[in-house]
Amino acid sequence: MCDRSLGSAVVDVTSIARPVTGAASRFFSGAGLLLRGIALYVRSPKLMLLGIVPALISGLLYLAAFAALVWFVDDLAALVTPFAEDWSTAWRTVLRVVAGAALLGLGGLLGVVTFTAVTLVIGDPFYEAISERVEDRLGGTPGAVEVPFWSSLRRSLADSVRLVALSTAVGIPLFVAGFLPLVGQTVVPVIGAAVGGWFLAVELVGAPFYRRGMRLPERRAVLKADRPTALGFGVAVFLCFLIPLGAVLVMPA
Repeated sequence: MCDRSLGSAVVDVTSIARPVTGAASRFFSGAGLLLRGIALYVRSPKLMLLGIVPALISGLLYLAAFAALVWFVDDLAALVTPFAEDWSTAWRTVLRVVAGAALLGLGGLLGVVTFTAVTLVIGDPFYEAISERVEDRLGGTPGAVEVPFWSSLRRSLADSVRLVALSTAVGIPLFVAGFLPLVGQTVVPVIGAAVGGWFLAVELVGAPFYRRGMRLPERRAVLKADRPTALGFGVAVFLCFLIPLGAVLVMPA
């Protein structure tokens, strides 16, 4: 009964809310939603504090990890250069200083590369809280469904796996097409941004849909009813994510 009612709700929403304006204006309107989110976020100190917490936690974890690397770098340098044990003291010292510097550089590089991903994982409950507070400001969530944490986590993981599988299936051919002369430097990046933007849009609206008891098929149906707006929002976020640390700064908004 609940499934049938949800299904009919989706049909009603997609039919009633289907826009009548041009696709281009709807696309830019979708991009404007991100700007509205940023404006709301920067005007709300409490929301900003919530959004900053994941980055602070990640920063402390990475700082502690790098400090441990610095502390043990001499032992690690010796571990990766066992062949230098019989060398003269001067040459062995030079080699292990170089090896230690390389290990520190590699650690820093891995930290930069993985910081955003780790922050987004840590930040998931914080972003959920931001989403819920914003909806409360706008009048609350009609018919909100209370989903136990572990059930919500399992559903979220299952939907994320499906999205990753779909994006991989599309991304591999685009990656190969990127090597084609001219097409790979013009058409493919545009298609890649559109595809990446679409999957981002589907992923990022997950929290409010879960709050209404709606899973991945329902939110895809609703977004497809106004694909240009969804693409405008998703592509704008996608382009921001290409900026170093852009995901950390933009995700709360």
